[in-house]
Amino acid sequence: MSGNDRDAAVRRLLQGPTRPVPPEIRTEAVRRGGRMLRRRTLARRVMWLLLCAAAVAFTVWALTARPWVEPPSDTTPPLTGW
Repeated sequence: MSGNDRDAAVRRLLQGPTRPVPPEIRTEAVRRGGRMLRRRTLARRVMWLLLCAAAVAFTVWALTARPWVEPPSDTTPPLTGW
């Protein structure tokens, strides 16, 4: 089936008469859809919370560890020319 045939078949299905949906299927779909939306919202909020916590943790670490400052030398340079 080519792309044009598929398009024509889909158009025929969409333009045809619609069948009524039984009420119990509709209520179940609405219940599941609401649950999916709540889960998705909760997951999004948890991800944002984790992202903010990681940003705060990185900022605190960077301010205390100062990774951009060169660490002090543990050895002294040799003394020459005395």
